Amino acid sequence: MVAATMGPTIHDVHAWRFKVVPGLIEVHADPDRFRPVHDPAGRSLHLSSGAALVNLRLAAAQLGYEAVVRLLPDAGRPAVLASVRLAGRHRVTREERLLYAATLKPFLAARPPSGMRPAPPVLNELGEAARLEGATLYPLPEERGAKGRRAVLTTRGDSPAEWLRAGQGLQRLLLCGIARSVVTSFMYETGDVPGMEDLAEPGEVPQVLLELTLGVGARLLKPPVARQDEGQRRRQWVR
Repeated sequence: MVAATMGPTIHDVHAWRFKVVPGLIEVHADPDRFRPVHDPAGRSLHLSSGAALVNLRLAAAQLGYEAVVRLLPDAGRPAVLASVRLAGRHRVTREERLLYAATLKPFLAARPPSGMRPAPPVLNELGEAARLEGATLYPLPEERGAKGRRAVLTTRGDSPAEWLRAGQGLQRLLLCGIARSVVTSFMYETGDVPGMEDLAEPGEVPQVLLELTLGVGARLLKPPVARQDEGQRRRQWVR
């Protein structure tokens, strides 16, 4: 359970919670922590809940269980964002061990790290990590003078289920990046992404903007969260 809570959150606030019911672990929106004034549709809530699902699945794999996930399993209970059933035995893979280890290092950097842009093979690995969760990573055209490589994470459609998939894709990408020494900055607010019509297929929607930098001795910090900062729009840095 502890590992499952280590992931991107809404302005550093966990606005979801786990509930154990017979045969299932459910992910619920937490009305006491969710602030609709900052996110009326609950989009970033679903994104961060999707990230928690990845961590929960990885934790289950370490214990030898296959995790079966259902997104939005009960139309009559919209606050139940997902359910996870531990079904059967699972032999943990080396990749799952690496990604699980990365969940235990959810550090935020106090300032952007310096470094080089990730090589194309690394970008391909990050793109494959997102694809496994139903999302697509598109590197954006390189900008002169930029230290990192900008990219956008998309899904097919813009429904709550797609937001959950985008959150899962983002978290697997972040964990893969940690394992490959990639520092990732991301923003949930995408706005208009120049050149998207030339990159994505019809129906794809940008969900997260990222900047990817190859870490070179970056110091990782996890600063305390002040209440006055919870509603601030800012980048998060993960290595």
